Amino acid sequence: MTTNENTSGTPPFWGGAGGGVKAGIVGGAGYTAGELLRILLHHEFVELGGIVSSSNAGNPIYKVHDDLVGETELRFSSDLAGDEDVVFLCLGHGNSRAWLKKNPLPETTHVIDLSNDFRLAADAEFTGREFVYGLPELNKSRIEQAQSIANPGCFATAIQLALLPLAQAGKLTDDVHVSAITGSTGAGQSLSETVHFSWRTNNVSIYKPFTHQHLGEIGESLAQLQTPLDVDIHFIPYRGNFARGIFASVYTPSDLTQDEARALYWKFYANAPFTTVSESEIHLKQVVNTNKCLLHVQKQGKQLLITSVIDNLVKGASGQAVQNMNLLFGLPETTGLNLKSVLF
Repeated sequence: MTTNENTSGTPPFWGGAGGGVKAGIVGGAGYTAGELLRILLHHEFVELGGIVSSSNAGNPIYKVHDDLVGETELRFSSDLAGDEDVVFLCLGHGNSRAWLKKNPLPETTHVIDLSNDFRLAADAEFTGREFVYGLPELNKSRIEQAQSIANPGCFATAIQLALLPLAQAGKLTDDVHVSAITGSTGAGQSLSETVHFSWRTNNVSIYKPFTHQHLGEIGESLAQLQTPLDVDIHFIPYRGNFARGIFASVYTPSDLTQDEARALYWKFYANAPFTTVSESEIHLKQVVNTNKCLLHVQKQGKQLLITSVIDNLVKGASGQAVQNMNLLFGLPETTGLNLKSVLF
């Protein structure tokens, strides 16, 4: 399958010729691009344009993303097709700015960047483009009107969704402590010592304690809802001995009762199709391979504990990017994203 034409009888949405959305991907050989391809190949209103990979140009996509054998005969290219409505940048951190400077796109072409190049307010304007921070549970109305999107980081997504309701209620009044563990795909496809099987298996380690790059975007988002925000976030990230997923434990002193806190979260996420507050304790397999975030809220003594789980490659990256694309083009938010978890 090489394109995804609208055969459902549903009226077409705004986009390119024929009413669909033509999407291109730059950096097509990496993990996030692979996830995008899996989703977009089966997206009802998307046609795929150029899938750019400088090291794989001319090769069939399934030669790199070999789970797509039998799904598509598309090939990697050295350039975009040139008529894309939206371009996803799946490049390493720091590389999206350089690519856009070298390859200016028409003003009418939307950009969704999956790196950290444009997430902070100080970096949101570049080459005439303004990037809106693409966390739909926070900025949905702005995303719908945006030209370009800075897709949130994976850890940042899990942690922000755990804290946004408290910030909106002005209830972040003490330091926040976060322990969160991520799978090896969070490190990207390039080989390094800590992603080798012999190192990662049966092993757990911390990295970038208290200094992780996602803290900046987390702080800016919380400050949108609670001003002044005079608390510190103490974040310890862990490398896990599994491939995908993030499990975050977030706790802070609170004067809310457990029932009051849960009611606050249920109300905040009442219209968020992918974020669910569970009455039961949650675990990682409930969300792996989906665009879901599950949250669980409980009170122990003075501490309010919020557990948050996502798939780092889907809700933490490519799935959220497609969710943002849907909002940009007036599509139902969940289109193409009704994905099934793998529990067993």
